[in-house]
Amino acid sequence: MMMGLLAFENNQGLWNGGYYSQFFGIGGVMVTVAILWLSTGYFGGIGAPFAPYFWPYLGQVPKKKERQRPVRVYMDGCFDLMHYGHANALRQAKLLGDQLVVGVVSDEEIVVNKGPPVLSMEERLTLVSGLKWVDEVIPNAPYEITEEFMNTLFSKYNIDYIIHGDDPCLLPDGTDAYALAKKAGRYKQIRRTEGVSSTDIVGKITILVSEENIANIQA
Repeated sequence: MMMGLLAFENNQGLWNGGYYSQFFGIGGVMVTVAILWLSTGYFGGIGAPFAPYFWPYLGQVPKKKERQRPVRVYMDGCFDLMHYGHANALRQAKLLGDQLVVGVVSDEEIVVNKGPPVLSMEERLTLVSGLKWVDEVIPNAPYEITEEFMNTLFSKYNIDYIIHGDDPCLLPDGTDAYALAKKAGRYKQIRRTEGVSSTDIVGKITILVSEENIANIQA
């Protein structure tokens, strides 16, 4: 009976390669494709686009997405008697971009706009350069963002945005030092750290020195 069954299957073409050879041939191809699909070496892993590996795309490798240019932001300041308010301002500015360029205002510009600084430009430059958020420093920066300096920031330093705190920065004539940057749409603002300023620190030192002098005189 077994011989008869085999003969029957042979007659139907189910045993001698007619059906099974076709079945296993198609199945083998499907298994191979599935393995290659999941393979990290050939197709790039699960979820990788399959279409580029079909004919006529064979041999064409998908192009990698080009890396975008880092966002560069600029913030300036006097940074006289540097304190944690300055550090917090630079920290916030760095969060608005990838690279932070800091302008340290010159002694002459500070004298005209705020009065003489306690520390020299070289001393202030050294303090700013030492902060971890600062990638680049521009010495002798102007107090006001003029059109000429703004164009220099954009063309030479590849600056995308100019940053300043939410406290007003006015020139002696009452105009906004950052008016042109705001008009150009390249201005971003951070929050000022309340309760600390170089002016307050100088005031406290002055009071302490005065009290000490009075005490010495009375003694």
